[in-house]
Amino acid sequence: MVKSLEQAIAELERLPAEDQEAIGRSLLSHVEKLRALRGEIDKGIRSMDAGLGKESSVEDFLRQKSR
Repeated sequence: MVKSLEQAIAELERLPAEDQEAIGRSLLSHVEKLRALRGEIDKGIRSMDAGLGKESSVEDFLRQKSR
């Protein structure tokens, strides 16, 4: 475990159990979102490596996301 995470956990241990639970749930949710994002990024990289990518613009991306 990295030092900053160890320090954060040590600080969390000093908080009331209720706060620890809330922070723990929030952290787990964040980790799940990061894993999902990493999966999507890896999927996109594989697609690009297979030559399946197509040129796009920021405007196209924003238009697609606003639907």
